[in-house]
Amino acid sequence: MTSAATSSVSNGRWLQLVFGVICMCMIANMQYGWTFFVNPIQERHGWDRAAIQVAFSIFIVTETWLVPVEGWFVDKYGPRIVVLFGGIMCGLAWVLNAYADSLTMLYVGAAVGGIGAGAVYGTCVGNSLKWFPDRRGLAAGITAAGFGAGSALTVIPIQNMIKNQGYEAAFLYFGIGQGIVITVLALFLIAPKKSDVASVVAKVAQSARDFAPKEMLSTPLFWVMYAMFVMMAAGGLMATAQLGPIAKDFGIADIPVSLIGITLPALTFAAAIDRVLNGLTRPFFGWVSDQIGRENTMFVAFAIEGIGIYALSVFGSNPVLFVILTGLVFFAWGEIYSLFPAMCGDAFGSKFATTNAGLLYTAKGTAAIIVPFTSILTTMTGSWHAVFISAAALNIIAAIMALVILKPLRQAHARHASEATAKGEAAVTAH
Repeated sequence: MTSAATSSVSNGRWLQLVFGVICMCMIANMQYGWTFFVNPIQERHGWDRAAIQVAFSIFIVTETWLVPVEGWFVDKYGPRIVVLFGGIMCGLAWVLNAYADSLTMLYVGAAVGGIGAGAVYGTCVGNSLKWFPDRRGLAAGITAAGFGAGSALTVIPIQNMIKNQGYEAAFLYFGIGQGIVITVLALFLIAPKKSDVASVVAKVAQSARDFAPKEMLSTPLFWVMYAMFVMMAAGGLMATAQLGPIAKDFGIADIPVSLIGITLPALTFAAAIDRVLNGLTRPFFGWVSDQIGRENTMFVAFAIEGIGIYALSVFGSNPVLFVILTGLVFFAWGEIYSLFPAMCGDAFGSKFATTNAGLLYTAKGTAAIIVPFTSILTTMTGSWHAVFISAAALNIIAAIMALVILKPLRQAHARHASEATAKGEAAVTAH
């Protein structure tokens, strides 16, 4: 490949990454903006908070558990058609939410939104893994950052629209706008040809062969990664879904907080900072993992998360510390959405990267089932303390597992893949 052609491919893959990031930004509110709608929905209809939060769990489950199916379509037909479908579904979902006058309709909207968001999320992350085998951590991190930080700029506009026009208007107008942007950008998405990425060299050890989804599911490595993903996702999803209710129960939601020259109510400040940090952590820790290894990075980030959640349970009733500590929690949590997909691509190859990463991503859906129980546990115990302690413990255990179990297991997996590939090549040569 000539230098001009190489430069063209390099520019093209970064452009594909930008398209993916913008699409991710457009679906971010569907998860990270949800917390602002919970209390207004409860006040309007009088539904139980735990029942309303079932919609969030339905969204997460359909967003994650169907990604492998959507990933199969991407690996077979390319990213364009899947993201186009996802954009239409995402827009439709929030329109349904705007008119939902029963829990059933709210749940239907959540399911439609989950299917759409999963189609967009899984496709964009999978496409980044294929375009950047040399920088999987960074590429997956930048893409996932769109989802983590994409809602930061709309925190205040959504809150203002809910306050001034009602939550229904916020669902309707933001839903339509987000859906339109996704469907337009979908038309520009393409997957790389093998020759497009043949010249890049990865710093992190890569699999000697491509594992089909069925093969991957038969490996112990996948299931250890899956268990760790569930453990890490549970605490972060709890904070995401319950941030508004937690601040309200702590009695600090509307107390003004002044930091870095900005003064905002504690909940608004925390939500804005959390989304920025939750976005920045993904490319940051993704880049770090490209340099020092996935497992070493996991140990550091997961340990910080565990400590941060515990500290939030102890000091969260102070509005300033609430803002700072929730920021730390989101910063140390968001990287799972770059580290796990990158490791999946490293260990199981590029050919089926979208489907394989999608199968691993279903761990987020498994973790989401836990979220409604946090409201129940809080009601039973009278505080959030038990929920925080449980989440912190899971994070510390996952941090230890990264070095003690995951690292040696992945090394053994890589050796077996290399040996199997070498035997296969020898057999072909012999014939």
